Amino acid sequence: MEHAPTWLTYGFLYLGAAVLAVPIAKALGLGAIIGYLAAGIAIGPWGLALVSNVQDILHFAEFGVVLMLFLVGLELQPSRLWSLRRPIFGLGSAQVLGCAAALFALGWLAGLPWRISLVGALGLALSSTAIALQSLSERNLLRTSSGQAAFSILLFQDVAAIPILALLPLLGAAAVGQGAELGAGELAVEALKIVGVIGAIVLGGRLLLRPLLRWIAKSKTPEIFTAAALLLVVAIAYLMVLVGLSMALGAFLAGVLLADSEYRRELEADIEPFKGLLLGLFFIAVGMSIDFGVLMRSPWQMAALVLGFLAVKAVVIYGLARAAQIPYQERPVFTLLLAQGGEFAFVVFQAAAGARVLAFETASLLIGAVALSMLLSPLLLVLLDRLLLRRFATLKQPPAAAEISEPQEAPVLIAGFGRYGQIVARVMLAQGVPATVLDHSVEILEVARTFGYRVFYGDATRLDLLRMAGAGQARVLVVAVDDPEQSLKIVALARKHFPQLAVVARARDLTHWNALRDLGVTNVQRELFESSLLSAGSVLELMGLPPAEAQDITQRFRTHNIALADRMYPHHKDRARMIAVAREGRNQLAEQMAKERQERQAAASAPADAPAAPDLPGNPDQK
Repeated sequence: MEHAPTWLTYGFLYLGAAVLAVPIAKALGLGAIIGYLAAGIAIGPWGLALVSNVQDILHFAEFGVVLMLFLVGLELQPSRLWSLRRPIFGLGSAQVLGCAAALFALGWLAGLPWRISLVGALGLALSSTAIALQSLSERNLLRTSSGQAAFSILLFQDVAAIPILALLPLLGAAAVGQGAELGAGELAVEALKIVGVIGAIVLGGRLLLRPLLRWIAKSKTPEIFTAAALLLVVAIAYLMVLVGLSMALGAFLAGVLLADSEYRRELEADIEPFKGLLLGLFFIAVGMSIDFGVLMRSPWQMAALVLGFLAVKAVVIYGLARAAQIPYQERPVFTLLLAQGGEFAFVVFQAAAGARVLAFETASLLIGAVALSMLLSPLLLVLLDRLLLRRFATLKQPPAAAEISEPQEAPVLIAGFGRYGQIVARVMLAQGVPATVLDHSVEILEVARTFGYRVFYGDATRLDLLRMAGAGQARVLVVAVDDPEQSLKIVALARKHFPQLAVVARARDLTHWNALRDLGVTNVQRELFESSLLSAGSVLELMGLPPAEAQDITQRFRTHNIALADRMYPHHKDRARMIAVAREGRNQLAEQMAKERQERQAAASAPADAPAAPDLPGNPDQK
């Protein structure tokens, strides 16, 4: 009998373990991450021993973290990333330096050599990007203040890992008595490589990636575009590895550079399935990598190490959360997610052992402690959810809202039932036009039901819910959600999967209006534009202008502003040109209205006793 290929055997093992373990863990309320970790322990060297090459699998599975950071980058336009620079370098440096200093002091007081204390402290100060972001996403906390702070710290940790790894050869050279000049020279060369590679990614992303993706998209072959998306991430990760940088950091930069491109949604849709599978494989590999042999040889030492570094980091991070004024309800989750060890600590401790800074037994002990902390963290989160966070929940919980359970057939579909969507729905109801309304706020659903509206619970960015809501048969989709990012996702889904839908969208501002126009939406209303014009007309009347004249001025301003927005739209990606067009349009309007004011003043100051036209036969004014 022929033996099955290795890839087929391992593929069967990983998928089988995940399919069995994850649903069981979810059914027990433990979460998917614990299921993956348990699956890894079960098939790893300390379980059924079905897999032996754990490190090779772990290196491959790290690509799941790389894809996750690429998708996170796609959600952050460069302007938004620039707005996060203070929390990234402020909170991030405070967390890494604060935790490293506290852990170093603890190790030094325990009698460890300063090199071991320093490397151990720097490695243990890092946190798991994969577990933290996955847990924040599951709890819908990524857009909260704690989620943004945690993301900023995790991003800084990816950057901080570069100098930490660069420091290890210097510590190793000093440990064996070699001169430091060579190490310093090599460090300077490495620094130039780092700057060169990051510069190449930034310039290449600006100059080459978009034309390349445009050329590939013209082939109209979806599988080739998917392959190109994966090739992009693989190539950048490979480039970063060649110069000793973080693959995840490079992928994140590439995502940021493509965040405002027209191919952003397509890239997200193509990469998301691979990211989920490879992240699951990463957690399985972490479970397999836990060395229970070290745990059994020195259980009390391992327990003291794990609980000690978790406690020290938790104290520092909680104090940082208070200083950053993170809401107290979010502090426990924020603290626990950053207190655990991180996947990059594996790399740091293995590199430290290779550079002879750490003994292999010490490195193995530290790696085991990090892996155990990554196993304990999701378990502690479950405990936190069930016990501590109940104190923060309100006593009166709103009833659970059910999603759409049967297909709808209304000709109008409204996404979002806030102050904007409600008015649209009321007009439709008054005219007898059936409308299906989707909203993901339970509170809004309760208010809507109180007034007799039929609103369904659901996130309109989900394709399956749009289908169930009748998007395949509806004639009009009204996008009335508050969040611009969510609005653009809904429109992109509708354009791709329901081309027959006429889209009417609400824009928060001119930037959002331009993005909707890029997606082909022409029926776009800026949410405060019309009400602002009415207020401006009221101000003019209070200043003494007749109502008819005030209305005429605001109406002409409205016409001019809409025309100006259309003139600016072709240049909205060229900031300098767009500003020039805007200034030119504003000056034209100001000059035109100034001229009209002068004409009105001249007419008002004309003599009142000017001779009238004689009443002659054929006078056109005579009636």
